[in-house]
Amino acid sequence: MGKEYDFIVIGAGGTGLAAGMYAARLGLKTLVLGHSNGSELPIGGVITTTNVVENYPGFIKLTGTELAEKIEKHAREYELVEIKTEKAESVKGKAGKFFVKTKKNEYLGKTILFATGTKWKKLPESVKGAREFEHRGIAYCSLCDAPLFKGKVTCVIGGSDTAAKDALVLAEHAKKVYIIYRKDKIRAEPVNLKRIGNNKKIEVINNANVVEIRGKDFVESVVLDREFNGSKELRLDGVFVAIGHEVLSELAKDLGVKLNEKNEIIMNHRDSSTNIDGVFAAGDVGDKHFKQAITGVAEGCTAAHSAYEFIQKSIIET
Repeated sequence: MGKEYDFIVIGAGGTGLAAGMYAARLGLKTLVLGHSNGSELPIGGVITTTNVVENYPGFIKLTGTELAEKIEKHAREYELVEIKTEKAESVKGKAGKFFVKTKKNEYLGKTILFATGTKWKKLPESVKGAREFEHRGIAYCSLCDAPLFKGKVTCVIGGSDTAAKDALVLAEHAKKVYIIYRKDKIRAEPVNLKRIGNNKKIEVINNANVVEIRGKDFVESVVLDREFNGSKELRLDGVFVAIGHEVLSELAKDLGVKLNEKNEIIMNHRDSSTNIDGVFAAGDVGDKHFKQAITGVAEGCTAAHSAYEFIQKSIIET
């Protein structure tokens, strides 16, 4: 049996790191496990793939990586926090005795926080070439891969604010960026809509779906389900997919935590608790409608405080 902890946080994004920091301030011996979502993202999680963050109070403008590093540094200021890049493979047990297994170790925790977040959704297999051209012109992280398309023609599939921001990042490198969206109007924040409208490199194609991706060794074109400028085929070099995220809640589900129809963890939004005593949830894995870095951090800190109160109550009752 490995080390014992008061609070084990599964997920080392901004939410998990903030929870670890706050738990340590409350005197809880805390373990934060990264890479729990099976991705290759660094400690700091999805926010590290965001080029510009302008909606986190206290910072007018910074990169997602800078924000994640600041939260991680804050967490590491406390000796009671251990941060490990180990993937949690199973969680079993009950309040007071939760067993968390990784490939290398097994840990015992009195309480658990699921801050496992999400991963990018892939194009459906019905889109011909969607799997064939993975990492051969199809990408998901504009901040990571945009420089590879310098002077090229690219597209972003999706209509969310994330898609809009991806297009803006791509436009810093590519000579042309199409936003391809299945509905009649993209749903970006007003400030990003304005930026897109003012960027001559970006063109929006509404009411269109990509039905095929073509090429030899790498992406050379996409086929739409309607004509655009007289043709259904659009010549380009790169496809960035921004169609949403999949919730990473399998570990919680296996433990018996209740999920909704979207596989999000059903949580009490006042104290971040779940249907299982001693188990909490925070961040993008939860069932809250509004999800931002700041809301995830707040939920993580709330979960840490709730775990502290749960442990204190258990001590009193015994």
